[in-house]
Amino acid sequence: MLDAIAELKPQLNLALGDLGYESGIEEQFCDMVTGKLGTDLPYQLVTGNHESDGHEGDIENYIRCLPNKLPGLQGEYGTQWYADVPEKDPVVRFVLVSPGIDFRNGPLDYSKGSERWRWTTDAIDSAKSQGIPWTVVGMHVPCFSVGRYGCQAGEEFTNMLIEKKVDLVLSGHDHVYQRTHQLSTGASCPGLKPAAFSRGCLADSDGTMRQGQGTVFATVGTGGIGLYDINSKDPEMGYFAMTSGKNRNPTFGTLDVKATAEELTARFVPAKGYSLKDSFAIQRG
Repeated sequence: MLDAIAELKPQLNLALGDLGYESGIEEQFCDMVTGKLGTDLPYQLVTGNHESDGHEGDIENYIRCLPNKLPGLQGEYGTQWYADVPEKDPVVRFVLVSPGIDFRNGPLDYSKGSERWRWTTDAIDSAKSQGIPWTVVGMHVPCFSVGRYGCQAGEEFTNMLIEKKVDLVLSGHDHVYQRTHQLSTGASCPGLKPAAFSRGCLADSDGTMRQGQGTVFATVGTGGIGLYDINSKDPEMGYFAMTSGKNRNPTFGTLDVKATAEELTARFVPAKGYSLKDSFAIQRG
């Protein structure tokens, strides 16, 4: 997977948690990353549940050997932060948060109206008020999934991201690749419910979408650890445009996201020896 990223020569990489699955190997992991991608690439971190509380690694150790390299970053790197890319005349704001996972003192509070809820909404709203074309949110756990897990990110928090018209939400945690259609709330969909499906929540179901009509969710849990099965009977399956897991075209790889002032595009890039293909575009105007 790192070889696939290296061939893309990206400006940055978002690593959405669960990095080493074993305590004491943080430096080994960092050396593997920098050996493949070099020491200058911003390989940007947000914690997963395996290193958030230190039981299988420690996010603080990963931060020390893979520090922030994006200028102007705001917040607490590794846990809750945002950055505009590029720093001057940005085309995208990346907002990284950590709902739904345990830290040493328990889970962080992302409930409605909490300090971390307000921080997240302010980061989203200020990007829009500053005229930054695209807003991308990243977090370790998804809400909608046809893999192994339920809505660990929280129903209210996830619906807030849709209501705020975030363009793209990225996650890991579930060891599958899954990408939704564009989802929206409104008169025909007061709010999305986990473990259920409502056709009224589908804003657009083809590969070319318009900004402001809804939000696309993509889980890219395909970094190298064993994959999970796709549950084709999951009620949420109707929200998904593409799924891949242990029992359905199993593939490791990465999501290549590109943003210009007028268009945000993404395509799944499989590691060598795998074949899954998926792509979509969101256009402004």
